[in-house]
Amino acid sequence: MREKTANKYLCQRNAKGETNIADFIKVATVFCAVLMVAACARPVGDFGRAQSDALHDEVLPRVGALAANGRKESVSLFNLTNEEKDMRNRIWRFLVANSAQDWMFDHSVEMQRTRLSKPIDLNFRTDRYYRHLRLSEYASSRGRYLRLSQDVYDDVETIPSAFASICHVMEIERRRQVALEGLYADNAAVKHQVSAREYENKNYITWFARAVDYRYKSYDVALNRLLVETPHEEAHTVNEYLNRFAVHVGRAKNGEFCDPFANESYNHDKDFPLLDSRYSKQNEIKEDAEEFLK
Repeated sequence: MREKTANKYLCQRNAKGETNIADFIKVATVFCAVLMVAACARPVGDFGRAQSDALHDEVLPRVGALAANGRKESVSLFNLTNEEKDMRNRIWRFLVANSAQDWMFDHSVEMQRTRLSKPIDLNFRTDRYYRHLRLSEYASSRGRYLRLSQDVYDDVETIPSAFASICHVMEIERRRQVALEGLYADNAAVKHQVSAREYENKNYITWFARAVDYRYKSYDVALNRLLVETPHEEAHTVNEYLNRFAVHVGRAKNGEFCDPFANESYNHDKDFPLLDSRYSKQNEIKEDAEEFLK
């Protein structure tokens, strides 16, 4: 009975006798959203890099492309280059935190990656990581500093390879533009596909810049809270790693992903302000005591 009802709905015709594509997209999007919630977050391998998976790399992106088209967003039909695939896989570890009980909203982030939803990372709270540390049980109060120190260190060690992958994509885009101008300068359809792929790459790269900035702020909040809650000398190590991380965050927000001595930067989007000093006044989200202690 349910199958007949669903088929009847999907095959509804409008006044002109045409299939109602908008309704189909809505139903398909809802179906995949439910499927996404029911499934696990996107699988990852060594160093947090994304692993291939039919559901997350084929099914959901295809339906997400339909949803993006319905929102009038650019969707490229071009195949991804090896460099573009590598960039997306390396960036993934900075968008999620599988080892920290979803403190970075792994499932909702996957919805954003597959374009089943609009960007949802713009309103993440910077106290979630601290709450994860505070609510986790440790044999010693110093253990939270060690966990924080290790997480920041892992980011500092892996972010250069993410930068390099972005720089390689920049070179691919340069080559693509050269080929376009030489072969299809007057072809509007090909130009549209090139522009759509640049739009998609820009979204990934600016999302990455927001993600590393969010992680940095989350770590900073956690360190400051721990200094008040359980002051220990291990804070010095965390602070040292955070200072190193801050340099990378500043470069990411300025679009400086290539060799700092080379005159190259990713200039598709310059919406990010310069990184404030770690010792300047922080604009943390205010929360009442009851909410803070949940």
